[in-house]
Parts: sequence; structure tokens; C-alpha cells
Amino acid sequence: MADPSSYRPKPGQIPDSPGVYKFRDEHGRVIYVGKAKSLRQRLSSYFQDLANLHPRTRTMVTTAAAVEWTVVSTEVEALQLEYSWIKEFDPRFNVKYRDDKSYPSLAVTLNEEFPRVQVMRGAKKKGVRYFGPYAHAWAIRETVDLMLRVFPVRTCSAGVFKRSAQIGRPCLLGYIGKCSAPCVGHVTAEEHRELAEEFCDFMAGRTGTYLRRLEQRMHEAAEEMEYEKAARLRDDIGALKRAMEKNAVVLADATDADLIAVAEDELEAAVQIFHVRGGRVRGQRGWVTDKVEAVDTAGLVEHALQQLYGEERGDAVPKEVLVPAVPEPAEPVTQWLAERRGSRVDLRIPQRGDKKDLMETVQRNAQQALALHKTKRASDLTTRSRALEEIAEALGLDSAPLRVECFDISHLQGDDVVASMVVFEDGLPRKSEYRRFQIKSFAGQDDVRSMHEVVSRRFRRYLQEKQKTGEWQEEGAGPPGAVEASEPAGAPGSTGSTGAAGSTGTAGQPLGGPGGPDATGGADGPDGPDRGPSGPIDEEGRPKRFAYPPQLVVVDGGKPQVAAAKRALDELGVDDVAVCGLAKRLEEVWLPDEEDPVVLPRSSEGLYLLQRVRDEAHRFAITYQRSKRAKSLKAGPLDTVPGLGDSRKQALLKHFGSVKRLRAATVEQICEVPGVGRKTAETVAAALAGAAPAGPAVNTATGEIIEDEAAGAASSNGGTRP
Repeated sequence: MADPSSYRPKPGQIPDSPGVYKFRDEHGRVIYVGKAKSLRQRLSSYFQDLANLHPRTRTMVTTAAAVEWTVVSTEVEALQLEYSWIKEFDPRFNVKYRDDKSYPSLAVTLNEEFPRVQVMRGAKKKGVRYFGPYAHAWAIRETVDLMLRVFPVRTCSAGVFKRSAQIGRPCLLGYIGKCSAPCVGHVTAEEHRELAEEFCDFMAGRTGTYLRRLEQRMHEAAEEMEYEKAARLRDDIGALKRAMEKNAVVLADATDADLIAVAEDELEAAVQIFHVRGGRVRGQRGWVTDKVEAVDTAGLVEHALQQLYGEERGDAVPKEVLVPAVPEPAEPVTQWLAERRGSRVDLRIPQRGDKKDLMETVQRNAQQALALHKTKRASDLTTRSRALEEIAEALGLDSAPLRVECFDISHLQGDDVVASMVVFEDGLPRKSEYRRFQIKSFAGQDDVRSMHEVVSRRFRRYLQEKQKTGEWQEEGAGPPGAVEASEPAGAPGSTGSTGAAGSTGTAGQPLGGPGGPDATGGADGPDGPDRGPSGPIDEEGRPKRFAYPPQLVVVDGGKPQVAAAKRALDELGVDDVAVCGLAKRLEEVWLPDEEDPVVLPRSSEGLYLLQRVRDEAHRFAITYQRSKRAKSLKAGPLDTVPGLGDSRKQALLKHFGSVKRLRAATVEQICEVPGVGRKTAETVAAALAGAAPAGPAVNTATGEIIEDEAAGAASSNGGTRP
């Protein structure tokens, strides 16, 4: 790891002018390219205290061994040179978008003597006119099939064209009128090129003029009583209109615009682009990228603009580009786009109307693309196998950890402290074996102590399962630190979390028995398959909640959390499970009793899997914490009445007007409420009699006491006051 001060330029050596700079590593390879309005200010920011730098920036400057720069006259030149250098050097710390799939485009080969219409993928070629890209190739072929009736441009390959010319007979399309058959001289090269250019004009959105011209010719033919010609023109107009209808009008003012949306998380970003021409969506494409540099949404947009228009000229750059965030400063980017188009380009954020609505659609596509990319990457068997092997090698494990469990602690300012345990088997989530815990052995915020408690409880249950099956044989009672199977749930050290159905163990019930309160079970709602609230079932029908040990325990945190988890395992005598922690700040992997962390390469699939496991544990924990807090805020005296659902609670409050009046009512009066029988009425009366009445409600804005009727209305709306 290099010290940035070893290659820092001398004071006054860096010019105070626009330019582009390159960081090189010890082997001379360019690892980062950037631009700046003032090279002196920008480069000086890299050589400050490392603790003040973004983690990704810190990694870059400590990897670099030299920095150099090139002065330019304007910020626009800096933008152009930055794009050229990124393409040339492919720096590892620059954001580089890659297509999340190979999108097909409709291409017209104007660089040939007889232009050809075809579907093309991959890099663009010089002299070829492109339209799209489109989501599916069949959509292009359907559109072309409709338009060939009006614009019979050649679609055959070079081999078929040459063969038809040799035998003097056109192909089938030439016979049915969907090709002008230039191969056999039915039209000249100039006439065929004119057809191809008209095809391009129509695809570019200039449809109104051409349709009006066809309609005028149709009416003229009808007036001259050339009815067959008029009928053909009528059918041509219908075919063109059907081709246009395949792209619905999204912007009523016939706008030419590109809409760019970004979906991102801490590690990756997805960009979606809709190409709108003549008010209709003519193409769509998407990119994904790893966020290897410290970049915000505006920076991602700037990189996308460079990649999207870096090789484009003329009409390929639209008059208007709509983005979620405008790069700062915006003037160089706008000027650069205008130079590529040859006229003014508006770069702005849509604020209202159809453009804002369409931008929301593009944003949803970007979010779906990011989710799909993550799913594909996670589900790839080869990638997962490589990730597990990299983890085993980095942590010094004997074999790949096929079962990984990750723990995370979540709370809100020390209240409602909960924990989660997620399980990944063979690199994929096993949601039916996810568990969640409540921290009850102490109050307040202490992540290290919470982690020790949760890991202890999880592996204590595992050892109890082994005792039941006879796998654990030891003289004396049980394994070191294990809780006896007869220990009641209410005993010290055996506090647990709420069950999946909201039930907890009762005093005197063995902790290891069915329905024990140590942790919840079941899947995470609709996210995955569910085997029931108790998970796997053993031969005797008992739930085996913690019967399977992991090869690796991952904790969300750094050295203190790892030490706590390791201490919990040592106290229980578990010595065959590896432990590591993943710290969010620098994405470092910490091992027990090690002073320095293990730093996996940023492109490592092993690091990506550990991050995904950690993020899933965090999501599961925070979801549970929020649900607990929401329930506590909505709780009221009627919530404690067994068998009383929301409908009858609302009916009672509506009938009596407030909880205070309901508490004063007799059983007979409560029975008058529709749907409430005598047994339920007695239960309600008994529950409310045991609940202490609250003081008067007070309007915090005015200090006035709220009347009972208003209080009753508040209660019926889910208020917390009884």
C-alpha cells in the first residue's frame, strides 16, 4: 500500500487551470482518469488526511504510485479528453457501464451500393444508420415487415443478393412486392437508395409529411378513377399506421428526447434509456456498472452521457435530454452535447406533466434491471462456486463454506433492539431458515453484547439438538456453557424473541422443547418458500430450528463484534465453525485474534457474496425492528382482548364513541353492538376493567383538553390513547 505523500506534487507545481489527470500504479498502468475545472484544487483534495477521504477514493490513492496531468483550454475539452482516455486506458477505478444484455437495433447499411435493412447487435459501424435499440428482435422484424410494403428496401444477405443477380431471378420477397429487386435491375441503385433514405426518414419520426403525401396521391388516383392504385395506396397508409401504432404516443408534442434514469445501491448502479422520437418510444437500452469510484447520481448521469453520445453526431443526439440529476457544472456538458449535435441541446430534470410521468416509467425499468442483474449474478452457479472458493482461500478454510449464517443487530436509538440470522446455502438464501431475535437480557444500546447474546443462543440451541440425538457425548451435564434442557424459558440467560405468530414461551416449558421462545422461525413473508414456522421437522415431529451448523458465521461489524461472536463459540465449546466480520465502512473482512483485516479485491466474487449476505441480514433485521415499533405505536387496550378482531374493535368504538364510554358500559350494553355476543362482551368488559384509565388527552399545539368524542375518534383511527 503506497503512501500518497510519496508522490504528491510540490506546492505550486500543479497549474490552476482546467485539465485532465491520470493516476498510475507502481507498474505504470493508468488506474483512474478524472477532469477538473481547476487541477490544483482537485488534485490537492486527494492528498489530504486519508481518514477524510471516501473509502473508494482512499483505496485508489493508496494503490497509485504517481499522478500526471494535461492542461486544456476549456472544460469542454477536458470532458472530451477524459472520455478518450477512459476508452483508451480502461482504468480500474473509473465507472464503466456495460450492457446488461445485447440489445438489437434496426440498421440500414447506407455505406453499401444497395443499402440493406437488417437487425444488428454489438458495436456500431461507420456509415450505418441505426434505430433503437429495441428490447426484442421480433419487434423489429414485425415493424420492418409492415413497412416493406411501402418501402421495398433490400433485406437479403450479400450471398442471396449475389446469387439472385447471377441467375437473373429475384427472391420470394421480390415476387410478392416486399423488395424492389435491385439485384435483377427492377430499380436502379439511385432509386433504391432513395427508398432507403425515405425508410430512414420515416423511422426517424418524420411520419406526418409522408402520410399526408400518400393520402393526397390516393385521393388523386380516386379522382382519376384509378381505383386499383388508390386501393394500394390506402393499404400502404394502413400498413404504415399499424407500424406507428406499435409505438404508442407518450409525449403529445412530438418531442425528440432521450430519458435517462438511474437505480443504484452502495455497490452497483443500473441506467435505463428511453429514446423518444416524434413523441413515440423508438428504442430502449440499459447498462449496469460497479460503483468502483466515489460517485453520486449526477456523476453516474455524466458518465452515462459520455458513453451514450461519445461516438454520436447530428440527429443521434436529441434536442432534449431528460435526467434525474444534472451534473455540476452543467454548462460544459451541455456545450459538449450541443457540439456533437450541431445545435442547442436542453439538459434538464422533468418537473411535471407527461415527461415526468414517463421518467417515472423509465425509473421503474432501471430498478427492475438492477434487481434482475443482481438475481442473475447471484444465481449463476459458476460465479457462486468461485465466490465460495475465494472466501475459503481468503479465510484459510479447509473447504468452501457451503452453509453461511450471518447475524446483524438493529435498533432505534437503543430502543426495540432486535437481531437477525440469515442463512445462505451454496451461495443462495435459504429463507425458510431465517431467524429473528429480541434482545432482552439487558436494556439499551450495546451491539457487541447483543451479538454475543444472539450467537450464544443460536449455538446453545444447536448443542441441545445434538444432545437429544445423542451426537454430543460428554461426561457430566452438557457442553460447556450449554443451558440444560429442563431450564425454564423465564430463567436468567434464556430470554428469547417473539415467535413467528407473536407467541412466547411460558414459564416452566423446557427451552429446547417445541415452541420454545429462543427465536422466531419461518420465511420472510412472500420473499421465499416457507416450510412452516418451525422449519425442518425431525423423525419425532419436533421442530429442528437450529439442528444444522454452519461452516462460517459472518457478523455485521468489525473487530469488536467478531471478538464477541468468537467468545460466545468458545464459551460453548464450539471449535469447528469459522467466524469473520464484514465492516461496512471499508468493506474489510475481520478475523478473530488478527490485528489487520483481510482485504479482498474489489472485483472479487467472494467479497460480493459476503456483502450480499451482510446486506440481507441487515434488511431482515431492520424489517423486524420496524414492524415491532409499528405494533407498539398502534397498541391500545382493546388490542389485548383475545379473539377481538379489527372489525369488531371498530364496531365497538363507533357504537360507544370512545374507550372511556365503552369501559363504563355494562355487558348487556356491549351485547347490543352488532356481531358481539355475550361471551365476547364479558371478555371485553373484564379486559377494560383491568386496564387503568388514561388521563385526559391534550392538544399539544393549543394546550386544550380534548373531549371524549374526539378522543374516541382518535382511538378509532389507530391512536395510542385508551
